[in-house]
Parts: sequence; C-alpha cells; structure tokens
Amino acid sequence: MAPFLRTWRFNLLPFALLSLAATGARADELNGADTAWILTSTALVLFMTIPGLSLFYAGLVRVKNVLSVLMQCFALTCLMSVLWFVVGYTIAFGSAGVEQGPFIGDFGNVLFSAVTVDSMTGTIPTSLFAIFQMTFAIITPALIVGAFAERMRFSAMLIFCSIWMLVVYAPVCHWVWGGGWLGAMGLKDFAGGTVVHITAAVAALVAALVVGPRKGFGTVAMPPHNLTITVAGAGMLWVGWFGFNAGSALGANNTAAMAMLVTHLSAACGALAWMTMEWVRHGKPSVLGIVTGMVAGLGTITPASGSVGPAAAVVIGLSAGVICYFATNLLRNVLRVDDSLDVFPVHGVGGILGTLLAGVFASTQLGIFSGNGFSEGIDSIGGQLSVQATGVVATFVYTAVVTFVILKLVNALVGLRIDAEDENRGLDLALHDERGYDL
Repeated sequence: MAPFLRTWRFNLLPFALLSLAATGARADELNGADTAWILTSTALVLFMTIPGLSLFYAGLVRVKNVLSVLMQCFALTCLMSVLWFVVGYTIAFGSAGVEQGPFIGDFGNVLFSAVTVDSMTGTIPTSLFAIFQMTFAIITPALIVGAFAERMRFSAMLIFCSIWMLVVYAPVCHWVWGGGWLGAMGLKDFAGGTVVHITAAVAALVAALVVGPRKGFGTVAMPPHNLTITVAGAGMLWVGWFGFNAGSALGANNTAAMAMLVTHLSAACGALAWMTMEWVRHGKPSVLGIVTGMVAGLGTITPASGSVGPAAAVVIGLSAGVICYFATNLLRNVLRVDDSLDVFPVHGVGGILGTLLAGVFASTQLGIFSGNGFSEGIDSIGGQLSVQATGVVATFVYTAVVTFVILKLVNALVGLRIDAEDENRGLDLALHDERGYDL
C-alpha cells in the first residue's frame, strides 16, 4: 500500500471510531450525542423558569409587586428541586426494574437512592434523566403563580406548591410518563399537555376562585408595569421551549428535530393569530397580545410536538392564537374571574386543545397534515380522540378536586391571602421589605 494511503487511513481512524460511538450504542449504553443534547435541554428548561417565566410574569404585574413574583419563581426553583430529590421523582417514575402501579411509582428511589453514576435510562445517564424531569417539576408550580399574583402570602404559596407538586403533579406525571394507566391506554402527550399545562392551569383557575379577585378588579386599571421585561422573558421562553419539547425525545434524533421545527412554527403562528385578532377587533396590535399568542402557540403544540408534522403545527398554532384569545376575554370580561396573568385561558385551554388535536393530526390518513411518518402514527382518529379526551377529563377533575382541598388546608393553617392594607402597599414591601425600583 502506498504511504499516503496508509497515512490517510490512519488519520480517518479516530473519526470512524467516533462515528461508531455516536450511532452504534445499544439502548443500555451511553450515547454521547443523546447525552449532550439532553444536558443542553435541561439547561434550556431551567432557563424557561429563571429567568424566562420570572421576567415574563414580573413585567405583567404592577410595580409594587414585581419583586414578589421574581421571589416566588426563584424560591420555587429551589424548593421543588429539593422535593423532587427527596420523594417527587420516585412518586413519578419509581425505580428501574420494578413493575410500576397505575397511579404512583414505587418508593425505591427516595433521595435518589437508586441513581448512581453508572445507572442508565435508555442511552442517557439516569442522573441526567432525573434532573431533566426535575426542571419540569419546577416550572409547573411556577406557572400557577400567575393566577394568584399580587395577593397570596409567601408562606402560603410555598406550602401550597410543595403539597401540590407531590400529590398532583408527580402522580399525574406517573400516569402519563412513568408507566401509569394513561400511558398504558396510549395517551399521546409528548412533552406535557396534560402533565404540565392542564394541571398547572386547572390549579390556577381553582386558586383564582378560592383566593378571590384583587382589590379593584374590574373597576381599577391594572396594566402591566414593564412590558419591556415581559418581552425579554417571552423571548427566553421561546428559546427554552426547544429544550422542553425537543428534549422530550430523550435523544439527538429525528423526532427531536421535528419537535423543534413544529414548536417554532406553532409559536410563530400563535403570535400572528393573536396579533391579528387584536388588530381586527381593536384597531391596533399590541405587544402584550403578540407575546401572549406566542405562549399559547407553544403550550398548545407541546403535547403534539412528538407526533405531528409542520403543516399540522401551523394549524395548531393558528387555532391556539384565536381560541386562547377568546378564552382570555371570556374568563376576564364575561365570567369575571381574576386569573391575574391569564394562566388558565392560555395554558389550560391551549393544553386541552393541543392534547385533543394530537389525536387528530397524528393520523396517518391526513396527507400533508398527518404525522409525516412518525412511527407512532395512528390509523383511527376516533379511537385516539377518545383516549385523549379521557386523559384531559381525568387530569382536569383530579387536579381541580385535590387543588381545592389543598388550598382549604393551607388557608386553615396559615391563611391564603394578605390583608387589605398589605395588598394596597404591595407584596414587595409588605412581605419582603424591598422595592423593585428605587429611582
């Protein structure tokens, strides 16, 4: 063999070995590409809560309550992380090699006792899977904060969210993703339509009703104090959502790539649809409207992001922008419910819509609007819609009932609501003795 050919083969050897390592790993062996992507996705989902959701919510409240919202999101990030480590993870996912029950996981992973440096979940370390799922357990209670913003005691919020994560979020997570009964039925919820958005939004609606409206709601103008930081937070949410949805593929693969594409398209279409609705009805498009439409598009595509194609994502996003727009106006202006930052009409209605549409557009019979070759594509729309509706109803009812009980318990223990004088002063001074701005 000529010397240059020997040199050529030698120089390509490392690349060949890397290629084999990246593509030939068995399910129980670490895959470097998958691990790198889920590490990135985990950081992106945490980025959604702090600073993304924190800034998005903080700009929407009045100036006297900006720090309270930031504090709530930050404190929940810390507290939910510890609770997930102690017992939340094992309730949701149990331990490997143990047959899981239909409603909660086994308790073999209390304190991450079975999570070692060598343990694997598919092609990624179990430690990585555990922290990736931890970021979902963080953002879900944080979403609820938007419903009772500007009027709940900080201590009550911490107690409520702690109990809620363990008895609502973790069990529903098990039902869908941890080997529970909804997953066994074949429910399509790729990244959290039921687990995240419906649970958080239904809890938000119940909390808004139990806590009651802010003083002056419906008679006193309560505009956002700083839309600039709201838009900044919205942009962070959009970017972070790629980790939320595409990361739920648990690998660097075709499904992750398609999930990222449909997530982006739905967000863009949701934003444009909401903007257009405002423009037509009120004569001017608003900044608040376009970013809210974006969040609606993201929340609605979430359950379907692993089973639909680009054309379906456009329809889902446009539907989200229009339907969530009307739901927001209905709840606030007709039903007079003070869901302060529109958690239920955006995340709840969007989550329900997306979960149901996942049962339609995952079909293999809809041409360009089908799942475009996803292996889990369905043949019977009617049968899958029945499963999707069961998931929606079960999650809605369970969350509503248990949330109501938790709120009543917390109210009996410490009281849910601050007094009228402190509400007038604002939570920043009343609860934290600080100001958001000192100019």
